[in-house]
Amino acid sequence: MNGAARGVHPIRHPLASTYNRVMRTFSLQSGSNGNAIYVEADGVRLLFDAGISGALAERRMAVHGRNIRDVTALIISHDHIDHVRSAGIYQRKFGLPIYITRRTLTATWCNLGKLSDVRHFQSGDSLSFGHVVVHTLRTPHDAADGVVFVVECEGKRLGIFTDLGHPFHGLQNVLEQVDAAFLECNYDPEMLETGSYPPVLKARIRGDAGHISNDESASLLRTCGRRRPKWIAVAHLSQENNRPELAFAAQHTAVGRDYPVYHASRYECSEFLSV
Repeated sequence: MNGAARGVHPIRHPLASTYNRVMRTFSLQSGSNGNAIYVEADGVRLLFDAGISGALAERRMAVHGRNIRDVTALIISHDHIDHVRSAGIYQRKFGLPIYITRRTLTATWCNLGKLSDVRHFQSGDSLSFGHVVVHTLRTPHDAADGVVFVVECEGKRLGIFTDLGHPFHGLQNVLEQVDAAFLECNYDPEMLETGSYPPVLKARIRGDAGHISNDESASLLRTCGRRRPKWIAVAHLSQENNRPELAFAAQHTAVGRDYPVYHASRYECSEFLSV
């Protein structure tokens, strides 16, 4: 397959010594109502997840002057509907090849319709697209075969870290080695505890296979110390159990108000950010 998968741990490559290729990124949308993140570097254009409609994705790309038909590859993180529901549409309407693990595809097959260009990788593999390498890291989130991503080009690294399950072993090390990151801040613990969700759903969200909270993401960031990313974008915020200002406050309490924190919104595309 193009960009053949290689069995390499996400952060075991030595850092390149040059930084002459600019990486840019924005979130089209982030949350349980749909997810998609765009990354470009060295002429390669990648879209991570397909949780919003084709028409909406096309409009959100156009906000920043990008055409979804120019995307090199669509890479799917896991089988939950808010990340994969429109993958088949993106392929049929826009001609995008789909990179997905076999287990994830099996779990979502009945929802995607007819597919003509599917390229499989295994969780933990790295995918190469010219000078751009996408490292994948398996997560304990309650999906069939969920992964998160580190996108690397000439030593610059962007993390896409949502649907994490919990702050699992190794996550801290990966966060310390990226230059910027979309970082899950799914819920405020007090809002979840006092909210209207049934007990079983609350337990699922805060359990080891659910999501991480504002406080957990802030603790990860604080523990990085001087090795923390240059910026983060808080991502995958719950509509019922969080507010952007609470996610911002948790991060700034942990690392100071001067630290750059952006927002990957549930309702619109984010700023176009440089890594």
